[in-house]
Amino acid sequence: MRGRRHVRAIRGLASLGLLIVTAAGALPRIDLPAGTLGSAVTALGTQAGVSISIADATLWSQPVPAVHGRLTVAAALARLTRGTAARVLVIDGVTWRIERAARPARVPAATPPIHRLAPSEEEPIIVIASKRDVRLGDFPGTVLRLDGDDLGLGGTQGTGGILAQTASVSSTHLGEGRNKLFIRGIADSSFTGPTQATVGQYFGDVRLTYNAPDPDLRLYDVAAVEVLEGPQATLYGAGSLGGIIRVVRNPARLGEIEAALSAGVALTQHGAPGADFGGVVNLPLLDTRVALRIVGYGLTDGGYIDDVERGKSNINRTRTAGGRAALGIDAGDDWTIDAGATFQAIHGDDSQYADRDGPPLTHASPIAQGFRASYALADFVVGKDWGELRLLSSSGIARQSLDERFDAGSNQPLNIAAGQSLAPVLAAATFGDSGRVFTQANRTMLVSNETRLWRPMSRAFGWVVGTSLLYNRSRLRRTLGQIGMPLPVTGVVNRIDEATLFGEASYQPLPALTLTAGGRVSRSKLSGDGEDIEPTASRLVALARAQATASRTSTRVLPSISAAATMLPGVILFTRYNQGFRPGGLSIDSDFVRRFNSDRVATLETGVRSGNPGHGAFDLAAAVALTRWTRIQADFVDGNGLPTTANIGDGRITSLSLTGGWRPVGGLSLDAELVLNDSRVTDPKVVMLAGIPLTRIPNVSRLTARAGLDYRTRLSDALDLRVRASARYTGKSRLGVGPFLGQEQGDYVDTSLTARIGCPGLGLTLTLTNLADSAGNRFALGTPYQALQEGQITPLRPRTVRLGIDTRF
Repeated sequence: MRGRRHVRAIRGLASLGLLIVTAAGALPRIDLPAGTLGSAVTALGTQAGVSISIADATLWSQPVPAVHGRLTVAAALARLTRGTAARVLVIDGVTWRIERAARPARVPAATPPIHRLAPSEEEPIIVIASKRDVRLGDFPGTVLRLDGDDLGLGGTQGTGGILAQTASVSSTHLGEGRNKLFIRGIADSSFTGPTQATVGQYFGDVRLTYNAPDPDLRLYDVAAVEVLEGPQATLYGAGSLGGIIRVVRNPARLGEIEAALSAGVALTQHGAPGADFGGVVNLPLLDTRVALRIVGYGLTDGGYIDDVERGKSNINRTRTAGGRAALGIDAGDDWTIDAGATFQAIHGDDSQYADRDGPPLTHASPIAQGFRASYALADFVVGKDWGELRLLSSSGIARQSLDERFDAGSNQPLNIAAGQSLAPVLAAATFGDSGRVFTQANRTMLVSNETRLWRPMSRAFGWVVGTSLLYNRSRLRRTLGQIGMPLPVTGVVNRIDEATLFGEASYQPLPALTLTAGGRVSRSKLSGDGEDIEPTASRLVALARAQATASRTSTRVLPSISAAATMLPGVILFTRYNQGFRPGGLSIDSDFVRRFNSDRVATLETGVRSGNPGHGAFDLAAAVALTRWTRIQADFVDGNGLPTTANIGDGRITSLSLTGGWRPVGGLSLDAELVLNDSRVTDPKVVMLAGIPLTRIPNVSRLTARAGLDYRTRLSDALDLRVRASARYTGKSRLGVGPFLGQEQGDYVDTSLTARIGCPGLGLTLTLTNLADSAGNRFALGTPYQALQEGQITPLRPRTVRLGIDTRF
């Protein structure tokens, strides 16, 4: 029955693709009289429904000729600026910028990491995430850029929108605000513990997290998301073992008034309805010198899991509310100031896992296993442009909290190990072994600053130097016992102070060859303490005290070297060597506080690129990477049935990635991505129970593949149609390390289809997700106390349809 539904869904998608391929499109009619550049772009913005700003006031009165005909915005702007001192840049699909060509572009804090110039110009795509404005053709690495408009199409999305558009990025699926992200198979564990993340996450130039889970900020009103694959320690420091994900907000636009609203309602098969809304307003405060941009949003995702023990339906509803404000200031003399504040809160009524052997989409628990996650960030960025020399200083303070509640009932008895606290045992003996609850409260604070000075590539030479200061403190507290009367069990505090000096330089001995070398020197001071420690006997007191504190200082030197060569016109061959590391810390093992050491990766990567995504009829990229991972930090289950952290040994990861795009006819784009990973623990240092050694690195799918379709056409002078479809296959992986976390997960296909009809100022959207209504198993964990029984799965959200409306003015 389910197989027939798969076939019908595939046939329906194929029929829709054939329909939109055969549809006819038309370009908008542009009528611009001769006059000044300022009046012409104002009229063009109204006729085409786009936003066009002129950065240099002296260009406003520039005389321009009349422009008439059915043209793209790029072609119209090319005609207007032909023969003038202006150049045109595309910020995103509906935002354009005109600057004086002889003057380098101002780079505000929220400039998109890759911007593309109008197709009429010959200037290159720039990778601003390189921190020194490297051309994409010279960048020696794998870069994925996701357009902000694409991420926002069909409703406000979070990290799930990134996963749907990439194959190299993966995630755990414990719940929004609780997940860990991985890139290119470098995954440490399924649990959120004291280890630092393997992926660096950034809002512009400001770091989002250090050793906390993905905050899953909703990607409303963002310009772009950029993914840099592979270690990025030279420029981004600790925690970028797998790569970085950089989210770029739309900046406060000086001298412009604009607003946008969107709302939608959703119906989930086998579940409860949901709704979402969001809005943004941009206000000039002091003419063209100061502007304020405010974003707000809220949504509720209907539940679809039933609890058969409590007799409740659709228990896992999730509510999210958040917003941010950005203040942009032109301080004069090419000084810029950008200040921002971001906040988001997530409340989950219950866990989203199901019992593997129970009825579909159900589990049995005597308690609600809800969670609360909140995130707050304040950032301040100052920039200066001297033409060929540029300065940027970025500071941020982030606070993140996560409160979780788990069923710790009689399904999983406790194992009492030497040195274990008596609190869980006493609780079970006094109140019985049913109706127990386990809670975790994780509190994290991150303070960071980076200041860098750089010179973009000019006359065959470019460089960047900078400093970074960072302080992070995380506190994990836990309780276990009868519902309403839990008792404290061992917790832990980890702190780190880090100071860094980094630099990188590129040289072109030949026009077609770019050589790059760099390095980073980081000095870290780590300290930590155990909390609520209760040894079982006096002879263990000394050992407990010794393990309950840690303080040490270490210095890391991280080199990098790379090369990029233009073999044929439009074909780039690159190779790079880079490293990454994470500092050590303290973890909890059977109520003991244990130390774990730092780990390190070294990656050698070779790849080739032909063409640029979104430009030309074809683009293709391929890369092979070999990674050596020493002293891997990972989690396994302790004597209490809870995750603990240790260095499990050394590993090897071999990755192959292929991406391609094809634009067979006007308005139609097809893209595909394939990622193969072979991840192994080659030299295990920990032998699990029954003498079984570790072999596989957890949460790494051997095969991930994705395909997408995008079609745009004009139905009339007033109506546009856009259709996007995607399918992503996630192969098999295992939950964790060792024989008792060897549950299989993955091996599912997730699909989506979105259609929008309207004009740039107003549109209706219809979105379908999980077209085949498949269950799958995204994550084989719901509560850690039942992890050893292999009885849990996390199904996909059932087939969901959303009807939305959006407007901008």
